[in-house]
Amino acid sequence: MKIDILTLFPHMFDGFLNESIIKRAISGGYVEVKIHNFRDYSKDPHQKVDDYGFGGGPGMVLMPQPIYDAVDALKTKDSKVILMTPQGVTYSQKMAYKLKDASHLIFICGHYEGFDERIRLLADMEISIGDFVLTGGEIPSMAICDSIIRLLDGVIDNDSKEEESFNHNLLDYPVYTRPANFRGMKVPDVLLSGHHENIKKWRLNEQIKKTEERRPDLLERVD
Repeated sequence: MKIDILTLFPHMFDGFLNESIIKRAISGGYVEVKIHNFRDYSKDPHQKVDDYGFGGGPGMVLMPQPIYDAVDALKTKDSKVILMTPQGVTYSQKMAYKLKDASHLIFICGHYEGFDERIRLLADMEISIGDFVLTGGEIPSMAICDSIIRLLDGVIDNDSKEEESFNHNLLDYPVYTRPANFRGMKVPDVLLSGHHENIKKWRLNEQIKKTEERRPDLLERVD
């Protein structure tokens, strides 16, 4: 998979790309991630990328020209362009599984007060990570890339992916490690029993219980 990210703040991605699973995925050749400063595509002598919005209003608005030229330079017939915006569809694990099969993703990270409405025409998808507003699309794009890259074949163990929160629309079951008794808090006996079928049933029941308590909306979608 190839991922290109358009941003005005490329150094925000330094830690993200050089730590933990994402770094290993890049080093192992499972994914190629490139960060592009779309200011470099500005035709303004001072590399200006924003201007005041027509009709007045607070803040500066991103201009279409630099972003259009950046996408034109990167896009191929296999590319999927994703615009990060609070107005987009709310992201989910189901979407992560769909996007992991793409060969090329281009993320556009907005900033400032907003972006020229014509930039929306570039996007195949508009995505939000929740009903709140951040200073830009950089952090949301990192979150989405992380969720996709970890699903790529070979990046992490397949069994780990199968038993995660939101698979089958259930939250994950509780997990414990040594010691079996820590400050009077004991590991459930069933996990020490060695009876795999009982453990499997207990875990499913705990998933349902936790989902019912914390995210009852998910249970409406459980098969």
